[in-house]
Amino acid sequence: MIQFILRRLAVAIPTLLVLIVVSFMLMKMAPGNPFAGEKNVPQAVLDNIFARYGLDKPEWQQLLEYVYNVVFRFDFGPSFQYRDRTVNDIIAQGFPVTFTYGAWAFVLAALIGVSLGIVAAVRQNSWADYFAVGVTIGAQVVPNFVMAPLLVLVFTLWLRWLPGGGWNGGHWSNVILPVIALSTSYMANIARITRSSMLEVLSSNYIRTARAKGLPSRQVIFEHALRPALLPVVSYLGPVFVGMVTGSVVIDLYFSTGGIGQAFVNSALNRDYSTILGITVLLGALTIAANLIVDILYAWIDPKIQL
Repeated sequence: MIQFILRRLAVAIPTLLVLIVVSFMLMKMAPGNPFAGEKNVPQAVLDNIFARYGLDKPEWQQLLEYVYNVVFRFDFGPSFQYRDRTVNDIIAQGFPVTFTYGAWAFVLAALIGVSLGIVAAVRQNSWADYFAVGVTIGAQVVPNFVMAPLLVLVFTLWLRWLPGGGWNGGHWSNVILPVIALSTSYMANIARITRSSMLEVLSSNYIRTARAKGLPSRQVIFEHALRPALLPVVSYLGPVFVGMVTGSVVIDLYFSTGGIGQAFVNSALNRDYSTILGITVLLGALTIAANLIVDILYAWIDPKIQL
């Protein structure tokens, strides 16, 4: 197992370096510059600004300095639009907010999705199966940019139970609506994948053998069928977790949570290239880490994968 983890790390680390280099080069290829505005800025002023941020150096030197600062110092540099803030400050302010409601949304989607999928597979063609499938279809056809205003309309304007926006330090009343809006569509996909995988495993020969031996249904499902059935679910949960905890632009805009998704949009509109690059690298690093964890979980669930 240790050798398997080391092999995966040997692939993940170079992948992260390639991601940083490619993202930096693509950002440099973007037209315009972060200091261009409606008025023409004198060239002397632009030269001073470029010297202030180190943009007057050769691009290869900028790249080496950026890779060194990110990898060894975890420093994404200054923001081009906010002179008193760095990219690290922007990430430190928005990422905890997004991570909080994203993590809760992930737990909710995984628990409900896996449970619905198991019930639908075990009780195939029964009312429980039809109910679970109906719930998942209904959740899947309503995306979060539709679910979010509907939740605000019902629970804020009509019932007046929950606030329709703001963060308030992560108070539970401000977290509920973003969590529901973010988790519903993912929950539907998880339930669908779990159901199809569980049905395939339940039709396997070793499950028939276990039932022929007289084992209780609960033991057959949770000790023999559930573990292999979760393999495709685990592979899907990796990118889902990254997508949830790194921010949903729709959630941040509708509920004004102040998460990192809103910072990403603002930086794109303001041409704050350093912030865009920092959030992109952070998202890529989390994706690589999530895929690494998924590979390890795969090997733990099915030891044959280590070979």
